[in-house]
Amino acid sequence: MTLTQKDLEARLWAAANALRGPVDPADFKTYVFPMLFWKWISDTWAYERAEAVEEYGDELTDEIEADFHRFEMPKGTQWSEVTTKVTNLGAEIAKAFQRIEKANPRSLAGVFGDASWGNQERIPESALLGLINAFNEIRLEPSTVSHDLLGAGYEYLLKNFADESGKKAGEFFTPREVVNLIVGVLDPAPGESVYDPTCGSGGMLVATINQVREQGKDHRTLRVYGQEINLTTSSIARMNLFLHEIEDFDIKRGDTLRAPAFKEPNGGMRQFDAVIANPPFSLSDWGADRWPADPRAFCGVPPAKNGDYAFIQHMISSMKPGSGRVGVVMPHGVLFRGGAEARIRECLIEKDLLDAVIGLPPNLFYSTTIPACILVFRDQKREERRNHVLFVDGSARFVKGKNQNRMGDEDVKVLVDAFETGDDPDGEGGTNVRLVPFDEIKTNGFDLNIGRYIKVAAEETADLGTALIAYADARQRRIEAEAEMFKRLTAAGIDLSMFEVPSE
Repeated sequence: MTLTQKDLEARLWAAANALRGPVDPADFKTYVFPMLFWKWISDTWAYERAEAVEEYGDELTDEIEADFHRFEMPKGTQWSEVTTKVTNLGAEIAKAFQRIEKANPRSLAGVFGDASWGNQERIPESALLGLINAFNEIRLEPSTVSHDLLGAGYEYLLKNFADESGKKAGEFFTPREVVNLIVGVLDPAPGESVYDPTCGSGGMLVATINQVREQGKDHRTLRVYGQEINLTTSSIARMNLFLHEIEDFDIKRGDTLRAPAFKEPNGGMRQFDAVIANPPFSLSDWGADRWPADPRAFCGVPPAKNGDYAFIQHMISSMKPGSGRVGVVMPHGVLFRGGAEARIRECLIEKDLLDAVIGLPPNLFYSTTIPACILVFRDQKREERRNHVLFVDGSARFVKGKNQNRMGDEDVKVLVDAFETGDDPDGEGGTNVRLVPFDEIKTNGFDLNIGRYIKVAAEETADLGTALIAYADARQRRIEAEAEMFKRLTAAGIDLSMFEVPSE
């Protein structure tokens, strides 16, 4: 019996809820996704074996059967073989995961993450049994659940886990309307390579594949790559891509700014057709000490306490000459902040790399309420846009939500069309969209604040976002200055009890 999407989602969420109580909701993903993936490969392996037996009968050999299987499942690692163990269940699951990874070193090494399955302080056996019993109610073989359905179910879980995790969700989940907007703007094509240097749970890479498939084009020729610093999240990304039936991908774990994983033999950055990302905003500890000699700092070294322009320059360094383009989510501060960032911004504009600035509505993201923007860079801009920057104001295109605002599919489509055509979607001649010449930007000191160039539809919101960014920057500078002052007073032997020493 095939499952409907609604039925599958209900059953998957019931499995997650089996952990509620003893396990923090922010940790649900650490346990649910590996179990889902294991159940899927186990059910699929049994289904493939049944197909092999039906076709070959008594003539079936191990060599013939191997051709039917996508993954190797050593004896004793099947779901049905392990989950019925009555002692040390968590430890037995961990052993099975290790054996499966070892049997599939090229495809599954490290895919199950590093959860402490045998630690009953983290996941009591009663919760583990509840999770297993819930998954026992779902058959995940191809005849019951298609890849499209399973991929949608995985995305459903990711969204729900993000809702449960609050601000922590920003580490692994980008709202899908933002993802779809960037993918729509970059317009990936069959045969291209796509790279996300902060790939989180892989949502941007999956959306890229889905867009090409929905256009009726051959998505199987796309090659997708990603790097993610968090082990659990990078594992979730790999499982996500497998469950979406994506074969040609490479997800590496590591710190993109300190140790980029995709490099050429000569030490240069590997380059891709489309580079897409939602990096952590204004990262303070990003490895600035290594960048003065780094070729990625082609427009300068960003401030030690703010890595926004480090991610931007890394992404531009990773785009192919000619076909390369970049779409990156950034806080509005990158548009106007001074100092080293102003010099880098000026350099990028003078090199005519910046194609567009797209303002987003406020309160879309889990990790921050301030409005953000999408910056689009191209190695080769179309003729009519050379020495210009397109500004698109999407700040008013949202539906207000209880905890977060959201953009509808039509909002996304309107902004993609506005980017592509340069026409004002409301037909008001520059109210929301404007192509601005280089000389005007230069006259404004290379300040890219959207309100300087077009009438911002949600001016109060944009002004609030700008004010919040400026306040945060000023507050951080004050804290650092006070800390340095108190350090010097202490060294001079002055009693600090009369002062209120700021906390870090």
